[in-house]
Amino acid sequence: MILRLLNFVVIGALVLAAAYVYRIKFDSTVQAEHLAKLRSEQRHERDRIAALRAEWGQLDNPARIEALAKRFTQLKPIAPTQFDTLDRLPEHPSDDARAANDDPIGGLIGTPEPLDSVTGTIPASIPDSAPAAVPSIAPDVAVPAVSPDVTPDPAPAADEAVAPDVTENPDQ
Repeated sequence: MILRLLNFVVIGALVLAAAYVYRIKFDSTVQAEHLAKLRSEQRHERDRIAALRAEWGQLDNPARIEALAKRFTQLKPIAPTQFDTLDRLPEHPSDDARAANDDPIGGLIGTPEPLDSVTGTIPASIPDSAPAAVPSIAPDVAVPAVSPDVTPDPAPAADEAVAPDVTENPDQ
């Protein structure tokens, strides 16, 4: 009887051990598949990086940039006469000028004189009788000028119904 009980215990232990080994094998298979997937993704990303580096090499090619600059800009080549020697640079500002002004370059430049002429598209002064400019989102839409003595019509209240303007057409 004891032998029979011992046989059942050993068979049960073998079944539990087999189930445990199967679980470990299954987990290791899942981990191996996950590792293979990560390596594949890593290889794919390295290929993408290599492709982007190759594309960057083409885009960064100085001959290509020079051809685009000639094609789309009005730049001219640099002439050797555009460079100057260092001995023609202005002298350092005096210590008094540096002490009087925190900005030594601004002290050298000084205060610019106001211009007598207008240098932009905005007139020097806007006459008082001119209507105020109204910014427009759509450039094709005309904005009517508003006279200062005309007040706009008040908007109808929310509870008032706005009746559409219906004119009777005898042809219908």
